[in-house]
Amino acid sequence: MKLHNTPDYSLYLVSEDAMPAESLLSIVEKSISGGVTVVQLREKHISGKDFYNKASQLKKLLDSYKIPLIINDRIDIALAVGAAGVHIGQDDIPAKAARKMLPDGMLLGVSVQIPAEAVQAEADGADYIGAGSVFPTATKNDAKLMEPGALNQICEVVKIPVVAIGGINKTNIATISDSGIAGAAVVSAITQAENPAEAASLLKKLLGK
Repeated sequence: MKLHNTPDYSLYLVSEDAMPAESLLSIVEKSISGGVTVVQLREKHISGKDFYNKASQLKKLLDSYKIPLIINDRIDIALAVGAAGVHIGQDDIPAKAARKMLPDGMLLGVSVQIPAEAVQAEADGADYIGAGSVFPTATKNDAKLMEPGALNQICEVVKIPVVAIGGINKTNIATISDSGIAGAAVVSAITQAENPAEAASLLKKLLGK
């Protein structure tokens, strides 16, 4: 069962790994004022307890702005804090299995790199696709670049929303605005910005969403 209200994926903020909660909350709140529409909490190196505590704090903040919280990988954390959804990669639990574990209406996002993976993710119950890495990125060391044209192809072969991710910043975001994507996911373009609100606003303007 799909959500009746599909989220606005236009400017999707992914958190920086291991950022202190206080800094994260401050940046997220500022970025929302600039136009961020979805926030994903991504933590690879902290304990389950710390992940839960950070997710709980972030969920409380996002609820006050009616912004959906997506949890990266950890279905247990997503369920525990009542997040809007979970996002998984190709090396995580299979999307079909994840879909069975999630309650009706909870979002499932799946990372893909090629059209075939996108088609499979949609068939397995994904609500949206994260397509990348679109550009070279320093945020995720193991991220592989997509083939030229793959982003447009992925948008053509699925009916669910596609969010571009990977190295997206103010200098290149406009180049993907006509690819058919529902939005762009960014990390450092906002988290490392001197003014996260201005950075978010500019990104959204350049994307034309």
